[in-house]
Amino acid sequence: MPKNIFSRVQSRSLTRHHKIAMAGVATLGAAAIGLSAVPSGASTKTTTEAAQPAAVAYSNQQIKDVKASVTDQMAGASLKAEQIAAKKKADAEAAAKKKAAAEAAKKKAEAERKAKEAASRAAKRAEAKKAAAKSYPNNLDGWIRESLDVMKKHGIPGSYDGIKRNIIRESSGNPKAINNWDINAINGIPSKGLLQVIPPTFKHWHVPGTSWDIYDPVANITAACNYAAEKYGSMDNVDSAY
Repeated sequence: MPKNIFSRVQSRSLTRHHKIAMAGVATLGAAAIGLSAVPSGASTKTTTEAAQPAAVAYSNQQIKDVKASVTDQMAGASLKAEQIAAKKKADAEAAAKKKAAAEAAKKKAEAERKAKEAASRAAKRAEAKKAAAKSYPNNLDGWIRESLDVMKKHGIPGSYDGIKRNIIRESSGNPKAINNWDINAINGIPSKGLLQVIPPTFKHWHVPGTSWDIYDPVANITAACNYAAEKYGSMDNVDSAY
C-alpha cells in the first residue's frame, strides 16, 4: 500500500487498543461496509460484503397458547351467556305456567260457583213449580195441609194434629163460624173462621201469600198459627181459648 494512503488511514485510526465496528444495513441485498480499527502498527482492512439477513426463529407454541386462551375465554363467556338465557327462559316458562294454573283455577272456581248457583235456582224453580202444581182437597184435611206448607216457607211452627185439635174445639171445622156472644162480640169484634180469630189479630198476623179474607180457611189457619207461635211458641201448645 502506498505510504500516503497508509498515513491517511493511520491518521484516522482510533485510540490505541480499542476497536470500533460500524455496520450499515439497508434492505435485503444491499451492500454492507465494515470498518475495523486496530491498534497502531497493525494493518487496516476494508471489505465489502453482501449483508446477510439475520436468522429469525419462529415458534407456533405461544401463538397457539394465546389463541387457545382467548378461545377458552370466548367459549366460557358464550356458555355463561347461554346459561343465563336458559335460566331466564326457564323462569319465564315457570312464571307463565304458574299464571296459567292460577287463571285455570280461577276459571274452574268461577264455573263451579255458577254451576252451584244455577243448580240452586233450578232447585228453587222445581220446588216452586211443584208447590204450584200441588193441589189440595177442598176440605179440612186439605186446608190444614196447605196451611202447613205456607207456614213452612215462613218458618211458622205447628203440626197437623195440633192445628186440627184446636180447629175442632173452636169451630168444629166450619170455616164460616162466628162467635156473636163472647166479650169480643160485645166489643164489636167477634171471632171468625176455623180458629176463631178477631179481625185486628187476623190483620196484624196475616201471612203474605194468603187471602185477606178472614173466612178463607188457609188464611185463617196461617194467621192464627202465626199469632200462637209468637204468644205460645206454637199452636200445639194451645189447649183452650187463646
